[in-house]
Amino acid sequence: KMRPPVILFLMTALAGSVTIKTLVFSNETSTNYVEMIPQRPMNLTAFTLCMRVATELSGQREIILFAYRTRNYDELHVWRELDGRLSFYLAGDGVLFKVPELGALQTHLCITWDSTSGLAALFLDGKRSLSKIYRKGHTVRAGGRVILGQDLDFYLGDFDKHQNFVGEICDVNMWDIVLPDSVIQGMFAGEREPRGNVFDWENTELRINGDVEVAIRELYTPEADV
Repeated sequence: KMRPPVILFLMTALAGSVTIKTLVFSNETSTNYVEMIPQRPMNLTAFTLCMRVATELSGQREIILFAYRTRNYDELHVWRELDGRLSFYLAGDGVLFKVPELGALQTHLCITWDSTSGLAALFLDGKRSLSKIYRKGHTVRAGGRVILGQDLDFYLGDFDKHQNFVGEICDVNMWDIVLPDSVIQGMFAGEREPRGNVFDWENTELRINGDVEVAIRELYTPEADV
């Protein structure tokens, strides 16, 4: 039996990079997902999207990491592809990056894109990929829904449990600019960087649907090993 939606505000501060609220998706299902409510309209000509993610899903299986859809278009989807590559799609064909595969150890993932230049890149644990030219002159349109855990094939749902996310996601932040490499690297290292102005994980409203657990844990950063 699916529990009713729970509205949650992530107000736990990362003072001293000690604790953070995290979302745990425990099983393959078409009913578990979390809707994120943007803090400003998602009319974007550039962005940086970051998250911390861990999953034990492997093999020939797609995994949706982030889904933003307006009524008629998949505006921004982030995927792990069947072959392990990471990709994102802006209302059409995607741009793909061959990188180390996601696993059970937490990975800090960021993607950046700028419409003016078309430059797209990906960061894993502070390391930057090569640049690719993608969707130059495009604009991400506002007025849609953002979902973690499922692929929005239609504006109101139609989820496929064979594409859903199983694992842990936290620290999802988004900016309407391309952040400097040094800021992204500092974020991975646990430095307190400016929070996202589209999504700020400390203050973003989340709507929990289905069997998704919200836990509080210590945020691991490389500085903890020093």
